[in-house]
Amino acid sequence: MKLYAHLMFVVALLQVTAPAQSPKESSLVNPSSPKGVVQGFIDTVRSGRTPERASEFLADQVSAHQLNSEGETTVVRTPASYAEHVHEFLNMYGRYQLTVTELISDGDRVYVRWRQEGKHLGSIQGFAPTGLPIVEITNAVYRVKDGKIVEYWIQADRKGVELQLRVNAAKDQASR
Repeated sequence: MKLYAHLMFVVALLQVTAPAQSPKESSLVNPSSPKGVVQGFIDTVRSGRTPERASEFLADQVSAHQLNSEGETTVVRTPASYAEHVHEFLNMYGRYQLTVTELISDGDRVYVRWRQEGKHLGSIQGFAPTGLPIVEITNAVYRVKDGKIVEYWIQADRKGVELQLRVNAAKDQASR
């Protein structure tokens, strides 16, 4: 019971976020600025709305630095492979809601933190689908050159997702 209470506490912590950028603020961003490019990319592509438009925001080859506690990995993504990546998220989470909770720019770099809320509809980290809600908190720094994203560093709260998956699996098992 202590473990379950601890897991529920962690899940509750994950649900606390900073306020999202207001629509008025977002309309003031120059769409060709680094901040505007990244905001357009997040709103259009990463949100799952239209991943096929990735080439409007990504260079032909993008270095994606994935920062995980077990080590950093860099993969090269193309607009097509990124669109496939977003479709994988759609298969795992369904039509998820992506909310930007922070968007900060400095020169050619743009920092974004978002909250992705969906349902566990596909296998995630080896856990069978439960259909239960799941939240992922992610942050990334994008580098923009000549109006396109050319590189990014991304880190997702994988442990938080794992804890939710464990709780959901226990709930799913108990309901059978």
